[in-house]
Order: sequence, then C-alpha cells, then structure tokens
Amino acid sequence: MNSFALIINGKRVEAAQHLDVCNPADGSVAGRMPVATEAHLNDAVAAAAAAFPAWAATPDEERQALCFKVADIIEAHAEELAQLLTLEQGKPLGGLGSRFELGGAMAWTRATAALSLPVEVLQDTPEGRVELHRKPIGVVGSITPWNWPVMIACWHLIPAIRAGNTVVSKPSSLTPLSTLRMVELMNKVLPPGVVNVVTGGGGLGGALSAHPGVSKMVFTGSTPVGKKVMEAATGTLKRLTLELGGNDAGIVLPDADPKAIAEGLFWGAFINNGQTCAALKRLYVHDSIHDQVCEALVAYAANIPVGDGRLETSVLGPVQNENQFNLVRELVDDARAHGGKVLLGGNPSNGPGHFYPLTLISNVDNGVRVVDEEQFGPVLPIIRYSDVEEAIARANASEFGLGGSVWSSDIEAAKKIAKRLECGSVWINKHGAIQPNAPFGGVKQSGLGIEFGVEGLKEFTTVQTLLV
Repeated sequence: MNSFALIINGKRVEAAQHLDVCNPADGSVAGRMPVATEAHLNDAVAAAAAAFPAWAATPDEERQALCFKVADIIEAHAEELAQLLTLEQGKPLGGLGSRFELGGAMAWTRATAALSLPVEVLQDTPEGRVELHRKPIGVVGSITPWNWPVMIACWHLIPAIRAGNTVVSKPSSLTPLSTLRMVELMNKVLPPGVVNVVTGGGGLGGALSAHPGVSKMVFTGSTPVGKKVMEAATGTLKRLTLELGGNDAGIVLPDADPKAIAEGLFWGAFINNGQTCAALKRLYVHDSIHDQVCEALVAYAANIPVGDGRLETSVLGPVQNENQFNLVRELVDDARAHGGKVLLGGNPSNGPGHFYPLTLISNVDNGVRVVDEEQFGPVLPIIRYSDVEEAIARANASEFGLGGSVWSSDIEAAKKIAKRLECGSVWINKHGAIQPNAPFGGVKQSGLGIEFGVEGLKEFTTVQTLLV
C-alpha cells in the first residue's frame, strides 16, 4: 500500500496517526491518510509565510515558467494520479472519469499559467498619473471537496501561486491521497514552502480557516460548510472565495427536439454520477414535449454501464460515500411518497459498494425535496410546465444560484430567457460546460467571488493605487 505523508516546506512529514481511505466501489482500503496535528498546521502556515516574500518578489516570467513546469510534472504522472483518484473517489478511469479530470487539471494549470496582470494606467494627464497595481495577498488557505479533488485543487492552487501567493492546502478527508501525491510532485519544481498540504478531519479545516497566519481562504463545497469557513475567517477579516452548493435548473422550451437534446441533458445531469456542483439538478420541460423528453432520456440512460471505476467498461461509478448514498436514497423515497413516478432506477442493491442506479423521476414539482434540495447524486427530477413564465419563476425559486440552462432550437429566444435566470453561469443547449477562460461563480447562497480567467486571478490579489 502506498505510504502517504504531509508535505510541509517541500518535505515529506510523517504523522503519528493515520486513517483508512476506502474505495467506494467495494470498501477496500485505497491508502492511509496522515492525520495532521495543530503543530503540523502551524508548521505548514509558517513555511508558507516564510516562503512568501521571495516568491512574491520572483519575476513574473519566472513564476509563470514554474507554473508551466507544474503542468508538465502533472502530465508526466497523469496515469499514476488517475489510478489513485479512481481508487479513492470511485469514478471510472476512462470516459469522463479520472483521466478526464487529470486532463482538466492540466488544461486549467496551463491556461492559468498563461495569464498575467499588467499594471493598469487609469490616468495619464498633465495633472498626474494614476496606476493600479495588483499585489499578492500572502498565505492562502485552500479547502477542496471529494467530487473533483485533483482538478479543483488546481483551480485553487495555480491562480494563488501564479499571482505570487503561497498556499496551505487541506483536501477532503474522503479523497486526500491524489492531492497529497500531486502536491508532492509540485514540490519537485517549486521552491520549498510555496505549496504545502495537510490532511485530517473537519476540525483541521476550521483551524485553517481561523488561523491568524492565513490571509485568504478558498473553499469549494457545501453551503453549510462554506458558512462555517466564512464565520471562522471573520476574526482576521480574511478575504474569501467560496464556490458552494447549487441546484441548477434547466428549462426545455417547446421547440426543442427531444432526441437531439437527450445526450446533452443526460451528461449535464449525470457527469461524475451527478456529483458536481454545477450539474443539472432540476429539469423543467414544456407540457407539449414532456413525455418525449422523458422517453429519450430513459432510452439514453438505460445504456450507460455503471460499475467499479477500475474496469475500463464502466462509464459511471459509485456514489463516493455512504452519507451521500443515503441522502440520495432518502430523496428518491420521499419523491415516491409524494406521488413521484420513477421512470428508471430508484432501487439500489445492498452492495458491495455505494452503487445507486441512474434514476429519472417525473410527476414531481417544487415543494418536493428532490426538487428543492441538491441531491448531488445520480438522480434527475423532471418537472412538467405549461407556461414559460411559470418555469422561470420555479427555476428561480431557490436559495441557490450557481448555474442554469435553456434548451431550444431558437438561440435568441433562449438567450432572452437565460438572462432572466438568477445564477452565475447560464448555458444554451448544454449544461455545466465550464472552461478556464470563462469566469465562474455563484449568486445567492451558491457562493462569493469568481474563479477562472483573469477575473479569477484577480481574486488572489490586493489592489494598490499609485498616484504620481
């Protein structure tokens, strides 16, 4: 079994205590997570703080070149990381699974490395010159989730160090191994202390968020935990980027072609087995084509193989953990109790593994838990509507506002509706197709701040106005 250690100041640091990390496909032990103590956390923050002045002063071109080298070393070890990711997260190696995630991690790393933040001249007149300079913040704390652990770690780490900050990373205790190994690899090309990683239970994340040596927190995960991060950060007025939960709605207009959109709808909802913040989680379909859309989705989903991620034949894997599996089962059972019609799936086996079948439910509406709550699993409720104004109102009747989509053969009509949806990103005839040059972030209780592109890079800086 692989030996994992904390990475502090560029070195492997052993822990006295370890916890098993289990494969959700069969419960076998994927590896053992080192449990960091308060002293380990303090050492990691101190290492990042000590490395910050020299890293911030490193010429921009040199920092950029080192970020590209990070992408290169991830690429050189991509298969090793993908195998480890599948063992702990459960997603398949192929398709839109672990190898796909590693490809995304490399793409985001290179796209972010290519960015720059030149001085902006706001005024240059006989009366004076005004320049806007962007400066790194200091030590950044990063807490990442279990659904896309490698790629989201890159979303946090790379813009932070590209802007001149140093980082202490804390991955989810459910999927820490691939991040531990990736940060170990990063330290082969980065100066010691620039990126550190500690692992442990939930209390470690709270301690990182409250740590006086950390100047900014970046968190991706659920809204309730995001609120705790925000609360812990208030004592030192840390800057925050929070990408939180979503309950993304899609609206299918009556002129859409059910068969043509079925594949896009399916992957919008079920990529990563539905365990994606910006996945399609509620589908509003016009009455005139409701049944045809349901039929097309059932026909497509019925042919998707679900199984152990280590098998090349698996297209989707298990739900990552028991708590999430039980929540999915609870939401489907509640929908049945409220008259929901299960069109496909809905009957999980007793194991081994946290396998919940791909499930499509109709005859539900707002007010039923599977519609109102973020299921974060392989379930899609399909809601019938007769008036588009009613569909827009229902789509917006949520505390969340991460993403949304409109499906139509009339792009201009779809865009008019899309702009009325209360969410940070809207897609036309697709869903959840994020990309590194498109700013991404939520409104309402889906978070604070922006990720990706120049706007995302700016989140890792402070502004200094220079008046001459």
